[in-house]
Amino acid sequence: MSDLDQRLLAAHARDDRQALILLYAEAGDIAPDIDAACFYLTHAYVFALEAGAPEAAGLHARLRAAGREE
Repeated sequence: MSDLDQRLLAAHARDDRQALILLYAEAGDIAPDIDAACFYLTHAYVFALEAGAPEAAGLHARLRAAGREE
C-alpha cells in the first residue's frame, strides 16, 4: 500500500474532510490516466462541496477542462 493510500485511509478513519479534499486532489495529480485522475478529482470535489471549501471552484474547473462536468 502506498503512502498516499495510507494517508487517505487515515483521513477517512478520522473523517477529516479537509485532508480528504487535499489527498484526493493529490491522487488526481499523480493518477496514471485521465479517467483515474477524474475519479479522484470527483471525490475531492464532492468533499469540497459538502464542506463548503474554497477548493471546490478549482476542482470544478479541472473537471470541466477534462470534459467531466457541464
